Amino acid sequence: MKTPAVRVRGLRKEYPGQVAVHEVDLEIQSGEVFALLGPNGAGKTTTVEILEGQRKRTAGHAEVLGEDPGTAGRAWRARIGVVLQTVNDAAQLTVAESVRHFARAYPNPRDPDEVVEQVGLAEKAGARIRSLSGGQRRRLDVALGIIGRPELLFLDEPTTGFDPEARRQFWQLVSGLAREGTTILLTTHYLDEAEALADRVAVLARGRIVAEGTPADLGDRTRGEAMVRWRDDDGLHEERTQFPTKFITQLAEGRELAELTVTRPSLEDVYLSLIGGQE
Repeated sequence: MKTPAVRVRGLRKEYPGQVAVHEVDLEIQSGEVFALLGPNGAGKTTTVEILEGQRKRTAGHAEVLGEDPGTAGRAWRARIGVVLQTVNDAAQLTVAESVRHFARAYPNPRDPDEVVEQVGLAEKAGARIRSLSGGQRRRLDVALGIIGRPELLFLDEPTTGFDPEARRQFWQLVSGLAREGTTILLTTHYLDEAEALADRVAVLARGRIVAEGTPADLGDRTRGEAMVRWRDDDGLHEERTQFPTKFITQLAEGRELAELTVTRPSLEDVYLSLIGGQE
């Protein structure tokens, strides 16, 4: 079996008068896209910054690509890529100049021109960064994050402020990186984004992981009560049941049901119940 890309046990982070992260356990497999969900203040950013080696933990064990991120050196940092939510940089540089500049910081970078093309910015290679749209700017951020051939890529709220088309294009880019074998840790507020991209998700609330699983089965979605709706001569009806097939079979005996639908709890329904109104 492959060694997990990320292994965390009993992770804890305390600030004066506040515990931001409580005894978090987490394991992310190599090549996996893992989404960390949770409201503001839940501990997502603190957890990710510890894994990136940007913040010291108070207690617990953390191993990222086989090393302790709190003590790992420059060679380890060259193996990870980080795409922050907000980036301040030299807006007067062109796209190509910026990517080439970052490439010099890595021992075995990708070809800058190929990276610019991969993220869909070939036509903007000579454009100043300040002239880019929000979606194009985010694509540049990813280019800078992957130029060093990272084994693990951290994406922090990557599509905040995107229009629907730009978000879909960005999802295609992330999916392409995953197909190449890059492990991706994604934080996002968009549940459809997690559902579209992630192999597994975890929900953080008040510094604790309250659920973990695939987007399809998180919080036992597939076993939760289904809502059955139908219309007959008496009007529109609805019924909650854990056994919708059995219920519909009995209901439909000897008659036709119009507008019949069966709805399971959505990922949003499960998420909101898990965070308990913290959002």
